[in-house]
Amino acid sequence: MLQILKARFHQKYRTFPFPEKMPPMAARYTGRPEIASGNCKSGCNACVAACPVGALSLGENKRPIIDMGSCLFCRACETACPEKLINFTQDFSLAANKKEGLLINAATFKRAEAMGNELRRLFGRSLKLRQVSAGGCNACEADTNVLATPNFDLARYGIQFVASPRHADGLLITGPVSQNMKLALLKTYEALPSPSIVIATGACAISGGLFKGNSEVNDGVGNLIPVDLYIPGCPPNPWTILEGILRFMGRL
Repeated sequence: MLQILKARFHQKYRTFPFPEKMPPMAARYTGRPEIASGNCKSGCNACVAACPVGALSLGENKRPIIDMGSCLFCRACETACPEKLINFTQDFSLAANKKEGLLINAATFKRAEAMGNELRRLFGRSLKLRQVSAGGCNACEADTNVLATPNFDLARYGIQFVASPRHADGLLITGPVSQNMKLALLKTYEALPSPSIVIATGACAISGGLFKGNSEVNDGVGNLIPVDLYIPGCPPNPWTILEGILRFMGRL
């Protein structure tokens, strides 16, 4: 017992003081992309051709537009661009209220806004979520589950994952919604008490990700049920998930 107490004392306080302090991100972490000012002069389409999931397009003056809802954050477009217009930062704040809000065509980005006043009154201090893995690879699920560890300590914000949709205030959905999970997801959504919220987490849940266009998936959850918050990434970093939910709750 004494050895256990000594070890625990040596480990010290393990919960990171977020949001009072910003977490240090790994040097190789890939966060929100930025499009530099100025126009694309070459118009070579190299960035568009390099993207494995079609997350890029060219807008006015051939300027790149990145859809973070589809983006895998592989940085292939950043490497391919001869004019270095694309830069992936270490900003982990990526969540948006609408799918259109995930489109990046400049250095500025409008972060997610808090839910409405009535929902904030109900869920602003306590939020219970039922997590649904709708055919995902378990990467998003793993980064969601890690939020329960001492470093993140999701419960200190009043946020908890529950076993039944009957006990939940909303759903946190991962995966592209395979045909085999479609009915289960719809029944889970119907079982939620009203009012409720839906959070689409990861590229698959938002747009279908790598599986987009396949007949065995539904290209994300937005085609089936209304979504209140989009958290992009493949998978999204745990801090991205936590920051997005807290911002949506009006806690940031």
